[in-house]
Amino acid sequence: MTKWWLVRAGDSNELIPEWKKKNVISIGWADLGNPQKYKSREAFMQKAHKIYEEEKPGRRVMWASQVWRFSSEVTVGDRVITYVKEKREYMVGMVTESYEYNPSLVSEYYPNVVHVKWEGKQVSRDDLSEKAKNSLGSISTVFRVDDWGHEFELLLKGTTVIDSIVSGEEEAESIIDDLAEKSLTMVQDKVDNLGHWEMQLLVSGLLQGMGYNVDEMKKGPDGGVDILAYKDAFGFEQPIIKVQVKHRKSSSSAPEIQQLLGANPFNANGLFVSTGGFTSQAINVAKQNNVKLLDLEDLVKMIVSWYDKMPNETRSLIPLRRVYLPE
Repeated sequence: MTKWWLVRAGDSNELIPEWKKKNVISIGWADLGNPQKYKSREAFMQKAHKIYEEEKPGRRVMWASQVWRFSSEVTVGDRVITYVKEKREYMVGMVTESYEYNPSLVSEYYPNVVHVKWEGKQVSRDDLSEKAKNSLGSISTVFRVDDWGHEFELLLKGTTVIDSIVSGEEEAESIIDDLAEKSLTMVQDKVDNLGHWEMQLLVSGLLQGMGYNVDEMKKGPDGGVDILAYKDAFGFEQPIIKVQVKHRKSSSSAPEIQQLLGANPFNANGLFVSTGGFTSQAINVAKQNNVKLLDLEDLVKMIVSWYDKMPNETRSLIPLRRVYLPE
């Protein structure tokens, strides 16, 4: 099967004129040098960790992986596409010569080069199926797009692509739901990696974001209560909430729920946070006594909902970035 690649033409599409003129594609990360001088991918990765030591480890691996893939996996006969932003069209080409490290051909900033013969015709993005358009939106510089090669072949021949039964709106909604689910999972991982004391601070900050004043118990034995939350400055007004936080892999039990119920103040509402979840007996006891339970998933959903109102020092525990998606 023919391999299809999408390669991005620089940060701002600035490489398109040079690519057309010289029949090439090229990518950057010049600091890594010539990948062909390394005996293995692992050795090349070690170079990336040294060169980009101030960057996050995941970013170092991603950058080096793209250079390694470009130099070793893109071969003669492969098909290549790149997006021309101002025209909303894709250039389509075929690889004619394998990789070379050449800082003088395109730019010293984009020394990794593969020779390509570009087609005279370009493909309009609007003519692609909704699934293809959504899949071609990856942030990577180099990635495989084999699933959509047949659409480009048809459009180059002048044949209309018949879209799937699933509407564009349904497809977009599915992708947005998937992104939202993945982002929540990533936040859960960050929260789960906090220490116990940091988890208590996080729950405290969440309550502050919801408009409560809080008293945090000192480190050490807490008698079943980690946080007290109340609406007025003195803690006189109801409702008062007593909170227990358990940050561990094991499920919280019924006796632990009962310990919270028996702790002072006796007339306070109970909130039990357990990242390890709860046993069935604990859930039953909580229902019978009107104790609110939050597991890791529920906690993260509340954090995301109230994040903007939480104190800055709390948000620093799990820095999040706002992303806008179409409705």
